[in-house]
Formats: sequence, C-alpha cells, structure tokens
Amino acid sequence: GPSAPRDPERLEPVELAVVACGSRLEETLIMLKSAVLFSQRRLRFHIFAEDDLHAGFRQSWPQRFHSKFNYSVYPISFPSDSAREWKRLFKPCASQRLFLPLILKQVDSVLYVDTDVLFLRPVEDVWSFLSRFNSSQVAAMAPEHEEPHIGWYNRFARHPYYGKTGVNSGVMLMNMTRIRDKHFKNDLTAVDLKWADLLMPLLHKYKLNITWGDQDLLNIIFHHNPESLLLIECHWNYRPDHCIYGSNCISAEQNGVYILHGNRGVYHDDKQPAFRAVYDAIKQVRTKAIH
Repeated sequence: GPSAPRDPERLEPVELAVVACGSRLEETLIMLKSAVLFSQRRLRFHIFAEDDLHAGFRQSWPQRFHSKFNYSVYPISFPSDSAREWKRLFKPCASQRLFLPLILKQVDSVLYVDTDVLFLRPVEDVWSFLSRFNSSQVAAMAPEHEEPHIGWYNRFARHPYYGKTGVNSGVMLMNMTRIRDKHFKNDLTAVDLKWADLLMPLLHKYKLNITWGDQDLLNIIFHHNPESLLLIECHWNYRPDHCIYGSNCISAEQNGVYILHGNRGVYHDDKQPAFRAVYDAIKQVRTKAIH
C-alpha cells in the first residue's frame, strides 16, 4: 500500500551512551530522565558503570517510564594488556568512551554524553546531525572555547589539538561504523592506523603531556584528521565557561541552550545558580507524569 507517514516510534531508536563511576549515579539518572522528558523517539541507553552502581540503575525506573526506552548496563572494561594505564588517566572511567566503537560492535552510531549533561531539547535534534555528515565525517563535537583569550588548549596544551581552541568531548556524536572502518592519519607512523591500533600508541606517546585524559587524545586524533569531525555550535554543549567571564556563546544567545553541560560540579554548589536550578527542576519532575 502507500507508504505510511514517518511515525517517530517506527524510526530506529536514538542510541545514547554514558559512563558512570563513583558518586555519579544520581547525576546519570537525571541526565537520562531529561532525555526521556523531551524526546519523542524511542531511546536506547548504553550505561557503562562500576559494578556497585549496576543495581542502582536497575532499581531506579518506574514501570510506566519504561515504555519510552530500553537500556543495557555494562561493566567498565579496557583492553586487558593496557587496562592499568587507561585507569590512570584524568577521569579513568571516562576514557571508556574511546573504546565504545570496539565494545558496542553491533551498534552503528551512538551519542556519548558525560554524566553531567542535561537535555533541554529532544535528543533526536542532535542525533539528526548524523544525516548531515559528509562522506569523510565520523563524529561531531562542539568547541572547547569560543574565546581564544580564555581558551585552555591554545594557551596551555602541550600536545596537538583540533582547530583554534580544541573540542570538548562531553557531548560526542559518533558514527561508530565509520570510526571502526577508517584509517586515521597520525604522528606515530607513516601509515594511517585503524582506531583500535591508534589508541594505545597515542597514550604512550602523550601520557606525560595530557591533562584532560581521553578528551586530549580525541583532540590529537582530530587535529590530524580535521576533515573527519563535524564541528557543532556551543549551544549543543553549553558549559559554565560560556558565561563565566560574560556571555561568550553567541549561538546560545540566539537559540537558547539545547544541551546543558554542568562540568566543574556546578549542579551541586552555588557558583552557577542557573545550572543548579535546571538540575533541581528536572530532578523534581515526577516520573509518573511521563507517558
């Protein structure tokens, strides 16, 4: 018969990945709640967590809430020969995200977010950037800074980084099929290397020079492969840095904030009252209200 109109429920689910460690259970649940609150699409959560957090995730979802998403909980795991080194990085847990393409082998694409991210728009809005990738792009991220005079990478980094101010990996959209298939240019060998073969040598070369762990490694990779990254605007990854010395995310002034990234612990102190207010508001929404 005639083709039915595109029903959001019939589309492939939006795949979301997060890595939760330590005291980040509540924050992660509120991030996931914000995704469910605004989204019209089915969601699939891939939750990587330390073993003692697994039960917390399983007990936290009221049944009614569950109709909009399903989830899998995975242990934190690194390649066995180098696990100790990966765990020594800046946030040992976060470097798990570098291995998502190798662990989630059956998943085509994923939106990775840090635990301290809140969606203020439907997740499918950022997911739609996948269909805008040109043939060489494998991932999308927003810049680390809009203003070079307060930028971290351009002032302090002791390693290559992407573009003028580097990128922030707290919101990272990945076409993992492309990441698995691509051969990446690098400053280690004359030959281009596959993702699986690139990570460990990069860590060895730069481990004394990197401050922000896996985010720095991503900056190094995309410095050498800039055509492989789609740069998205700062309202998709809005952080305290954007309003700390006056407002410096122009796209958020025009569009509003689409994804809030409360790094530096701002959901839990009084340094940035607006960030905390949003977090508390989403925390207080009763999940019964969500169908």
